[in-house]
Amino acid sequence: MTITDISHRKMFPARGNVYLPHMVVINKIIDEAPDVRTFHFNFKDKALSEKFTFESGQFGEFSVFGHGEAPFCISSSPTRPDHLECTVKRTGRLTNALHRLSVGAEIGFRGPYGNGFPLEELKGKNLVFVAGGIGLAPLRSLIWNVLDNREDYGKLDIVYGARSPADLVYKYDLASWQKDDRFNMAVTVDRGDEKWQGTVGFVPQVLEHVAPSAQDAVAVVCGPPIMIRFTFPVLDKLGFTSEQMITTLEKRMKCGIGKCGRCNIGNIYVCRDGPVFNYQQVMDLVSSEY
Repeated sequence: MTITDISHRKMFPARGNVYLPHMVVINKIIDEAPDVRTFHFNFKDKALSEKFTFESGQFGEFSVFGHGEAPFCISSSPTRPDHLECTVKRTGRLTNALHRLSVGAEIGFRGPYGNGFPLEELKGKNLVFVAGGIGLAPLRSLIWNVLDNREDYGKLDIVYGARSPADLVYKYDLASWQKDDRFNMAVTVDRGDEKWQGTVGFVPQVLEHVAPSAQDAVAVVCGPPIMIRFTFPVLDKLGFTSEQMITTLEKRMKCGIGKCGRCNIGNIYVCRDGPVFNYQQVMDLVSSEY
């Protein structure tokens, strides 16, 4: 697939001003890790809730009035439509404002935007999910999507890590997946503590030790840029081609619709044409900037 082959995915129909958000209500908050919270929410207008659709990998623009808005991936799966979820790390003004909110608070949401993971292309494939820290958020949507349609996919491997045991997110999902014999799962931390009895090591090193086969497989990678940078060479060593590696470029997103120019790389707008790309597309984007 070349850059020009990237397809535009369906978007929730907007009326009038495309920057005008819909109101959503926070109905649950989960403390995942230090400075990381997951927000469960539903549209205030029940009619919107009933017709809203999205794809794993797509994102939305979340706004706290008086503080601004920012893009975050939808971390829940479209196969479980009773509510939506978004996981946010507190890093600045907007995210601090989000973290100060309580259950029952109303915020703005517009989307979904961008493309999603290519589920049709992944059918029949063995899947390798590689994530670091809060980078598990977009992969979580895909993982539950795959599990809820398990017969469509082959072998599943998960390699997930964080800086410390406290920084692991979705611990309730990790516990569920580790008990699921449909997975080969490895969880690691950069440094353990007095209670940690699991693996200690960086994600790329653990991935190389797990050594998933590249035959009829696709690897989906998401996490800190430094982790991604060192993960691709390991996958290459294991025999994965650049077309067999998928990642997201979420850090380049801004307005959601490719109008502000913040996400522009060459002739591609990450908000509009991404954030999901295969590694060959990423290399093409990098080369187009030079």
